[in-house]
Amino acid sequence: MEGVPSQWVTRWAHLVARGGAVLDVASGRGRHARWLAARGFAVLAVDRDAEALASMSSLVGIDTLTADIEGASWPLPGDRTFDAVVVTNYLHRPLFGHLIDALAPGGVLIYETFAAGNGSIGKPSNPAFLLEPGELLDAVRGQLRVIAFEDGFIEDPRPAYVQRICAIREPQSAENPLTIGNTPPSPPRYALTG
Repeated sequence: MEGVPSQWVTRWAHLVARGGAVLDVASGRGRHARWLAARGFAVLAVDRDAEALASMSSLVGIDTLTADIEGASWPLPGDRTFDAVVVTNYLHRPLFGHLIDALAPGGVLIYETFAAGNGSIGKPSNPAFLLEPGELLDAVRGQLRVIAFEDGFIEDPRPAYVQRICAIREPQSAENPLTIGNTPPSPPRYALTG
């Protein structure tokens, strides 16, 4: 449904730092940017469709950036990071590294898009736009901590084969396992329900 945020995004948004900066990639008309901004997040919506982005120009909490993220270089400075990166219904594999690099320590990647098998029931059907089994897991392996992953068939909001992941760049303290007295810290805990 247009305008209704993905249940995957709404389910995991509670893991994003309160008032944090969120990058909404291939945002379109901003169903997620609008939902996140209404909850106090500072959102940067990136899309190549200037008209779609213009529909958000007067909204508080949303900045927009018109950019061709497939045909040009990554439009953000390499040191710019976010508390969350949100991607739905979009796949351009060369961006995986940029999306992960854009996460600040403690930052959350919330990603959901179509998967292999979707061509048997509708669009998209081109394999270039369909994730292979476990592909999102492979993309974050060794870089992010996976909190949740699903790969299968959904009925709502429309029948589709999807793959989705929620993964976190561990906070600095978790990346350095030794503390004063060489006592390892407890692993971070993440609430699995919103």
